[in-house]
Amino acid sequence: MKLRDIIVTKAIIPALTNSKRDLAIGELLDSLIAAGIVAAESRAQLLKETIARERKGSTGFGHGVAVPHAKTSLVTKPCAAIGVSSTGVEFNSLDRQPVFALVFMLSPLSDPEAHLNAMETVFGALSQEPFRRFLRQARNVDDVTTLLDETDTAPSPR
Repeated sequence: MKLRDIIVTKAIIPALTNSKRDLAIGELLDSLIAAGIVAAESRAQLLKETIARERKGSTGFGHGVAVPHAKTSLVTKPCAAIGVSSTGVEFNSLDRQPVFALVFMLSPLSDPEAHLNAMETVFGALSQEPFRRFLRQARNVDDVTTLLDETDTAPSPR
């Protein structure tokens, strides 16, 4: 699975406006709604499910990144929004540091394997320091899509 298979280009936010976790997640969810991925009527349900997931354990895994996510019957394949914050989002991360890059993912409830594959793809990229650095430096959607394309075509580190 490639990042471009998961990340919705119309749901890339190179300058998140919210610095609070729940509001930033809502902003990313709104970008998926605006992109036509999920219906606006499902916003409250999806936000509630995602925040409930966060309360079980933060998806801010350190190094300035977080991957909030929810499994839902409202999508048929994994899809994600990316948000970049220049000031940082308070996310209760494992390292207690602010988050500067968020990947908000929705996965089909009926396909746990697709969810795991998508998470592996996203975590694989976010675990690389150069990817995190270039994502944090992105100033527009083109910067982010170029990074995604380069990551997708790079040889797998083994």
